[in-house]
Amino acid sequence: MGYEILKKKINAKSANIGIIGLGYVGLPLAMCFAKSGFKVKGFETDKTKVKQLSVGKSYINHISDESIKLLLKKKFRATTTFSEIAQMDAIIVCVPTPINIKKEPDLRYINDSINSIKNFLRQDQLISLESTTYPGTTEEKILPYIKKLNLNVGKNFFLIYSPEREDPGNKKFNTKNTPKIVSGFSENCKKMGELLYKNIADEVVVVSSLKVAEFTKLMENIHRSVNIGLVNEMKIIASKMGIDIHESIQAASTKPFGFTAYYPGPGVGGHCIPVDPYYLLWKAKKCNLKSNIIKSAVAVNDNMPIHIFKKIKEILQQKKINFSNAEILLLGAAYKKNIDDIRESPTLKILPHLIKAGLKVKYSDPYVAKLSIKYNKKKIIYKSIKLNKKEISRFDLVIILTAHDLFDYKLIYNNARLIADTRNVINFKDSKVIKI
Repeated sequence: MGYEILKKKINAKSANIGIIGLGYVGLPLAMCFAKSGFKVKGFETDKTKVKQLSVGKSYINHISDESIKLLLKKKFRATTTFSEIAQMDAIIVCVPTPINIKKEPDLRYINDSINSIKNFLRQDQLISLESTTYPGTTEEKILPYIKKLNLNVGKNFFLIYSPEREDPGNKKFNTKNTPKIVSGFSENCKKMGELLYKNIADEVVVVSSLKVAEFTKLMENIHRSVNIGLVNEMKIIASKMGIDIHESIQAASTKPFGFTAYYPGPGVGGHCIPVDPYYLLWKAKKCNLKSNIIKSAVAVNDNMPIHIFKKIKEILQQKKINFSNAEILLLGAAYKKNIDDIRESPTLKILPHLIKAGLKVKYSDPYVAKLSIKYNKKKIIYKSIKLNKKEISRFDLVIILTAHDLFDYKLIYNNARLIADTRNVINFKDSKVIKI
């Protein structure tokens, strides 16, 4: 029986683990399974990534070269040859799920992955999807391919959904100590998923269905999106009333129940928070439902880069700085501190407005050496500048967009002419520092 065969392999750690997609989710996952004692193979369409990994080089800032070299010693190999899927016992799909120009789910990476492996699937395998997506995706997009192969799901093939919970740069929580949500198409699929993931997570939480697991992931991220939208809107209101929103948050945080602190900023970034609400809004619309709260929160967050741009204009006008000759320094390109991930970064959304306004813009980010943005169908390349007294002092306005710990805020404060702080990291209160 297929169930017993695969169960035996996983228990003995003789199962071959295949990870499709070696990005911010897939690569750490590969490291976890390899560390647990499994033979792991990473499948990637990007030949450059495969080449870097093969020589012990990392392309993700918070994962060191030493970690990759150690990974190579633990029976790991990366490849672009998807036919090798036939040798895998467990196949875990960790590919992006972006939105298209209409703000609708774009599942091309999932579809491409399944098309790449469908001819190499066999009995006694499992597929686990980890990509964030709308409820129903696993059954709608993966199950039909398995059925066409006449594989018996739950008996000789196993279909699982287990949403990723990676938080790049988080030093407290990682794959091992973060509970892992798992579900499957059948009871045997659930059991197989639990068995697999118990090897890398201290706690595995099994839920009743694939849709519940898919919905849970959206709930986690939309919870954050809505609360970030709320605090961003409250920041705008507080500012109009002359109230320090950060002092209010600090005071509210003293309540030992019923309040969780969220902090305002220049917008939301990363692959999850700016994207996931649209997956649920799209699915809700298919069910003839509306979600006014989610929609409103998303609108607030999406509008924050424009709000920041308008505040920059106000500051320059109030300080009587010539708009056409103003030189601006943006601090931070990554979407959050201490990482190199620029996906959906607020900086990338603010930059086009500054360019259109004719401002001279430079940026500095210790984790992001180069930025490329499209403006008027042209590609504009920016290179990060190194911060020193001379560089900081020559700008009319320094704008803090990402609060990296590597930034020397004392150096910035002492040498900047004017500072716009969107992250509340400059503690000095005087006319040179403006919280926006």
